[in-house]
Order: sequence, then structure tokens, then C-alpha cells
Amino acid sequence: MSIDEARRRVLSSCRRLSPREFPASEALGLVLAASVRSEEPLPPFANSAMDGYAVRSSDVVSVPARLREVGAVMAGDLPGAVAVKEGETARIMTGAPLPSGADAVCMVEHSHLEDGWVVVEEAVRAGTHVRPAGDDIEAGEEVFVAGDQLGASHLAVLAAIGAGSVLAYPRPRVGVLSTGDELVSGPGPLPPGKLRDSNRPGLLAQLRADGFEAVDLGTAADDAAVLARRLAEAAERYDAVLTSGGVSMGERDLVKVVLGQLGGQQASWLQVAVKPAKPLAFSTLAPRGTPVFGLPGNPVSAFVSYELFARPALRYMAGHSRLGRPSLRALSAEPLRRVPDGRLHLVRVILWVDGGQLSVRPVRGQGSHQLRSLAQASALALVPDGDGLSAGDEVEVWVLDEGPLAGGESWAPSQP
Repeated sequence: MSIDEARRRVLSSCRRLSPREFPASEALGLVLAASVRSEEPLPPFANSAMDGYAVRSSDVVSVPARLREVGAVMAGDLPGAVAVKEGETARIMTGAPLPSGADAVCMVEHSHLEDGWVVVEEAVRAGTHVRPAGDDIEAGEEVFVAGDQLGASHLAVLAAIGAGSVLAYPRPRVGVLSTGDELVSGPGPLPPGKLRDSNRPGLLAQLRADGFEAVDLGTAADDAAVLARRLAEAAERYDAVLTSGGVSMGERDLVKVVLGQLGGQQASWLQVAVKPAKPLAFSTLAPRGTPVFGLPGNPVSAFVSYELFARPALRYMAGHSRLGRPSLRALSAEPLRRVPDGRLHLVRVILWVDGGQLSVRPVRGQGSHQLRSLAQASALALVPDGDGLSAGDEVEVWVLDEGPLAGGESWAPSQP
């Protein structure tokens, strides 16, 4: 089965979470389920963009112009507390309401005091250095629309317009369970025949990095009855469940069996035409229709399967419309050789920009058990079936780490 077909099957079984109201201050990263309109203009009144003097533009057509100071307006003062008439001016601070009668502001740098008069040295037109009411947002204007993901600047806007809450999709709560009699956790001497569980810590961390709420469900032994109970309990408590291991062809690969028993016709055991991450067990479980993703046990396969299927589904559940990683075209600085096998190969590569050109090279160690190479990679290169690519060939890449694309100079403190 192709990646696209498998992904369609998974996504068609998932549903968006029910939207609810969130305090605006707690909505960072959430996706709006309804548009947001401002009930008031921003700024709420005409105010000064500079420290200087509020003037009538008609009084400073010819400069230097001598004006009589009639008061001062500070940020926070009541609008209209000071009025400016012909031949007059008022000292004004940035953000202070524009006095009635004034229609412009002269910067303090372009003025001076002389014998008790304010001398304006530069002619200003009406509206100069004035922020009109509603200059940013009009009252009743639609500020954000359903589907927008709220970043830090969005939250600043919500605070500025006095929006106390928003209707948004919640973050999916995802339980993560590792399976296998061979697994142990934590430091200390490794018992003979055992392996440290890296999938569960890695998946928990990736879920949090992707903005989801991750819950550690520990490990489960290779026991069908125990596994069925653990999965059924998790399906009632969480929005989605991830497992790793137990989905291949071995005698103790029980996840696919148990999901088939629990999910019935909703369960699928997929063989996807991709390397790594060929096997995937998937089902939705009653009573809530909770999606359960049975990811492979090999560490890199588990991560890639999460990227291909679980992450897009969770993003859909969280209200996102763009589900995958950024896809770009790059030049391969080295050959990306492979053996024809009817599958798409996802090659771990290092991504960099040189003179505006995006380039990649493979990391050392492409086995599905070689976890360190995954930590070194910043992208996955999509190498189609065949003999591979030569150096200089163009290749599609999925960006995992956008850090190499960031601009700016690197910096390190000088050593003593």
C-alpha cells in the first residue's frame, strides 16, 4: 500500500476534537474553531506616535513658527483634557491622546524653546505622527478566522482588543505505551538479553514538541490479555494512543492481533510501501472511537511511522488543515544509492543552505535500528524506487528541523 493510501485510510477514521472555550492567555499553539472580531477599535483613540508637540498643521506652514504652550498631555490622560487653538501647542508624549483642535505632531527633536515660546522648526502636514483611532483594527472587524493557529503575536492582538477567551480545538491527549518482554527503562546495568526502551521517551518528547499533550503509559509485556486491558483502558481515557512494537510477523507480535480483536472491522494491519516503517497496525476503539496507532518496534521505524501517520492524524484532530512537514527541493551533495524493492526510501539527511541553494547529504548509518543517525538528521530525503540518485540530482525532502534554514550569524562567547 502506498503512503498516500495508508494515510487516507487513517485520516478517514479520525475526527476533529470538539472545540471549547479557552482563556486567551492559555491558547498558544491552538487552532481557532471560530473567527474573532474586535468589539473596539485599535487604537481606541487618536494618539501621538512621537514625543513632541501637538499642533495645528495650518499654524506651521511657514517655519520657524512660534507657538504658545497651553499644557501637556501624557499617556493615560483623558482624551480632550487639553485643547489647542490657533497659535497654540501642547507638549505630548508617545501614546497620549491627541488634544482637540490639533491634527499633527512635531517631533521634539525639530523644536526648541525660546523666550517662553515653543519654536517649531519643521512644517508638518495634517496626520503627521498621529495614529488615528482604528488605524490597526476597526470596531467589528474580523481579526482572525477559523483555522488560524495562535502564535505569540496573535495572543498579543487578543490582549490588545480585550478578548478574554477564544473558541478553539483542544490539544489531543495522547497515551504512549511500549510493548515487549525485552524492554527495561532507566539507568543502571543492563540485564542480559534486555534492551532499554527508547521509543516511549522519544515519542513522548516528539508529541510535546509537536504541541500535543503526552501521557506516559509505561510498558506492557507480551501478553494478549494484559495488552487488551491496557489498550481498552487507554482508549476510554485519552484522545489517541500510540504503541510501539508487536506489529510485525513474529509469534509475539501481539499488538496487531489485539487491535484486530478489539477493533473488529475498524482494525487494519497495513504493509506500507516505504522503508523504514513498513508495518502499521491501526484501529479506532469503542466507546469513543479513539484512534490507536500500532507503530513498529525498531526505533527509527517507530519515529518515521509517527511522522507519516500519527502526527498528521493528531494535527487533523487538533484542527490543523496543513498536516505534513514542510516539503522542499534540494540538491544531493552525495549519491543516494539504493536497491530496487518497490518501496519509497526515506533517507536521513543533513540539510544546509549555501549561497541560497538548499543541499543535503546522507548521515552515516541508515539501518532502522540506528537511532543516533536520526538525531543527526535534519530532514528525510524521498528517494523513489530504483537505483537511487547521483550527486547533484534534485530530491524532495521533508524538513524535520527548521534550524538549518534559520538566518543570522552564529555566536559563541570568547574563551578566557
